[in-house]
Amino acid sequence: MVSALDDRITLLRETNATLEAIAQALFKSWFVDFDPVRAKQEGRAPEGMDEATAALFPDEFEESELGLVPRGWRSCSFIETITVIGGGTPKTSIREYWNGHIPWFSVVDAPAVTDVFVIDTVKHITEQGLRNSSTSLLPLGTTIISARGTVGRLALVGREMAMNQSCYGLRGKASDDYFTYFNTYRIVETLKQRTHGSVFDTITRDTLAGVCVVYPNGAFITAFERTVSPVMERVKENLKQAQTLATLRDTLLPRLISGKLRLSEAEAVLEEVAA
Repeated sequence: MVSALDDRITLLRETNATLEAIAQALFKSWFVDFDPVRAKQEGRAPEGMDEATAALFPDEFEESELGLVPRGWRSCSFIETITVIGGGTPKTSIREYWNGHIPWFSVVDAPAVTDVFVIDTVKHITEQGLRNSSTSLLPLGTTIISARGTVGRLALVGREMAMNQSCYGLRGKASDDYFTYFNTYRIVETLKQRTHGSVFDTITRDTLAGVCVVYPNGAFITAFERTVSPVMERVKENLKQAQTLATLRDTLLPRLISGKLRLSEAEAVLEEVAA
């Protein structure tokens, strides 16, 4: 019974790895390798997209400070493409600020790369703690990047949450979620190489401003969001299911071992969950 739960959790995580790789490959094809533009330049129809999406892409390149980019796209500072949100920590000495219902993100909560989303955290704060600190609620789809100490860990906010001051929240200025996440993922190693600080490695706003990216207009970002959203929503739902199954396993196993729960009762619970 427990092995069946473990197998199901493993399958969900393997599926997420595949889905995340698909989304990464699509971002790379459109915005790094410029495959649709190269196809049109060669007189071919771009692969894997409808005619309306294909029509968005130009059929030629132009020079930029980052080399050849699709005509009409621009190179700019990464920070120009995002709104940066800071975090904070409610006073730990005030009990009324802690153990509430609001997840509070720190780097220990960063998910595995293939899980992408963070949907719960180790620590939680109260509404009072939220109001009386410099942290704020991050909207769904915000990219979190750890900026101090263990730098460069990424997460996508899967439910509203707050975070500590060692992280930044990044919101795409094109009203996007996934483009900003994957764009950050592509440059995170460069950001880590450019950290500052004599004691701790730190990503600062100057670090974010010092990295140039190729930036398309909003129509391309909207098309990417529309295309990749079903894949990413599946990743989030799989992660939620895997966490539910893991909680169930960790709850049932001690009771089975102690004899407080019969195997037939545990199997009935599993059948109910599966239904």
